[in-house]
Amino acid sequence: MLKLVKMDEKYIPLLNEMMDEWTNTNEKIVPWSIGKCDYHNIGEYIESLEIKESFGKYVPDTTFFCLDTDRNLFIGAVNIRHYLNEDLASGGGHVGAGIRPGERGKGYGTKMLSLALEECAKLDLKNVLVCCDKSNLSSARIIMKNGGVLENEITDGNTLMQRYWIALPAKHPA
Repeated sequence: MLKLVKMDEKYIPLLNEMMDEWTNTNEKIVPWSIGKCDYHNIGEYIESLEIKESFGKYVPDTTFFCLDTDRNLFIGAVNIRHYLNEDLASGGGHVGAGIRPGERGKGYGTKMLSLALEECAKLDLKNVLVCCDKSNLSSARIIMKNGGVLENEITDGNTLMQRYWIALPAKHPA
């Protein structure tokens, strides 16, 4: 079973295993929030995973790790921006997500995004913007399986980005 968890010291071995694997591939670590700080300095690392107040180009956000409880393994991570500023509205979106290299192509992305959307609903978001590189066909499929509707494509530097909106179900009064 997959579930989203916030980083805690009890997960240090799982974090180290995932981040060591990712680092050894020399590829970009996504979401950026899990690679912006040295994961070996756990106190600073945990503190860096959540932005509580907006500053500069950053808005409040929360990072979760996707835990496979059956295997006791971090599959990947999601970063949820609580609202959009101009930069995020043009290409970053509400959700950034990544799956560790050894766990890709196994169907985890769709469930991980679904769990992230549940967290977005807790923030009272009605519509969630999720973006991906046009060449990342796997991400586009994951987004569409979760209800993503392509709004447009924009150029971000040398990258053609696709912008998808996902409408979250309305909450019903109790």
